[in-house]
Amino acid sequence: MMKRKPAQAFFLLLLPCLLLAQNLQDFEKRVTEFTLPNGLHFIVLERHEAPVVSFHTYVNAGAVDDPGGKTGLAHMFEHMAFKGTRTIGTTNYAEERKALAAIEAAYDRLDSERDRGLRADPKKLQELESGLKAALEKAGAYVDQNAYFRIIEESGGVGLNAGTGEDSTSYYYSLPANRIELWFLMESQRFLTPVFREFYKERDVVREERRMRIESNPQGKLMEMLLAMTFVAHPYRNLPGGWASDIESLRVGDARRFFQTYYVPANITIAIAGDVQPAQVRRLAEKYFAALPKAPAPPELRTVDPPQQGERRAQVVSPSQPLLMAGYKRP
Repeated sequence: MMKRKPAQAFFLLLLPCLLLAQNLQDFEKRVTEFTLPNGLHFIVLERHEAPVVSFHTYVNAGAVDDPGGKTGLAHMFEHMAFKGTRTIGTTNYAEERKALAAIEAAYDRLDSERDRGLRADPKKLQELESGLKAALEKAGAYVDQNAYFRIIEESGGVGLNAGTGEDSTSYYYSLPANRIELWFLMESQRFLTPVFREFYKERDVVREERRMRIESNPQGKLMEMLLAMTFVAHPYRNLPGGWASDIESLRVGDARRFFQTYYVPANITIAIAGDVQPAQVRRLAEKYFAALPKAPAPPELRTVDPPQQGERRAQVVSPSQPLLMAGYKRP
């Protein structure tokens, strides 16, 4: 058996580390970062192996940023981000705008009567509900259904999706490299001039998601109870989908205020990876995203959960197989 010298053995042990360091250096050379004057940050990774580019917009706002009594709002706006703009998703925005305003007026009247509680007039409530239904139908007539998705998919886009977590909301998909400018147009417009069309229809969708994932799902029920028990004060106690009563009372104004507070350039980072040139990305970023108004990043959450004094246990009764969940806090 041939014996290696100590120096040779040391080199063989060190070789994987050297290769890893070399790969990391090569990777870093292909990464470019820049920030627009309005505070929007870009990270660009060149990968020229295939003529494809992937885009990921990271918004530093999630379920923990939902205002009290309005859980599910971050998730609700995620749905709204696919509904289009003043030019995408409508057949006649001038008329649609009037119809959307009529919906809010109808909802204001209905909520005002509902707020009377036991003193509310049942006949008047029925009339107001009929008026709201008519206003919703009128606005719906101007909607160009799924226009945002259709434009992306017809241009070769794949993986178009989004997700809302506890701390962030992400939007992502991929396009052929020769369609990169389309992404800059579409993404900038939905954060510059979003239109909250079909808000109440999507609110019903979000409510149904909760029924399926939590209320009709034993594992979802258990997770909801675990979080509510684990966090006493911190908003981590709330799932991103929100609580049912909060979802059912969300209004367009709530979503608009959330958007204006958290969807500011200083609170957004965009990562682009694929067959691109950094100079091209910077030029297009300045062309399409410079119009986003500069605004300060929202204040950080200050709520701190009190120290846990001991083990906490809870039991959820549900017609299912036995399930056990255990959680451990970490810094």
